[in-house]
Amino acid sequence: NFVTLKLNVAMAQEFTEANFEELVLNSDKPVLVDFWAEWCGPCRMVGPIVEELANDYDGKAVIGKVNVDEHGEISMKYGIRNIPTLLVFKNGEVVDKQVGVAPKTALAAKLEAHM
Repeated sequence: NFVTLKLNVAMAQEFTEANFEELVLNSDKPVLVDFWAEWCGPCRMVGPIVEELANDYDGKAVIGKVNVDEHGEISMKYGIRNIPTLLVFKNGEVVDKQVGVAPKTALAAKLEAHM
């Protein structure tokens, strides 16, 4: 006999030009946005941390990613020049920023500061 376990795992959202305003700018919760690209080595280190944060903060914050190659307009609007760059938004405004790889604890602290 096999028992099937259904795990409720929250995933980081994919932010696009079509949903950025609704999911990020109009959110009533703090939002962490990871600007990344497939070819970016350090981004692959940050990706799993962002996914863990999405699970840890499910219901308390919105966590997601912007692929800079696919959604360049968003990247340009926020002056993203280096990736990974992570921005924290609250009430539609950028309230914190992390450029480069950072440990999960540092990113969590940035989110916590705006909850």
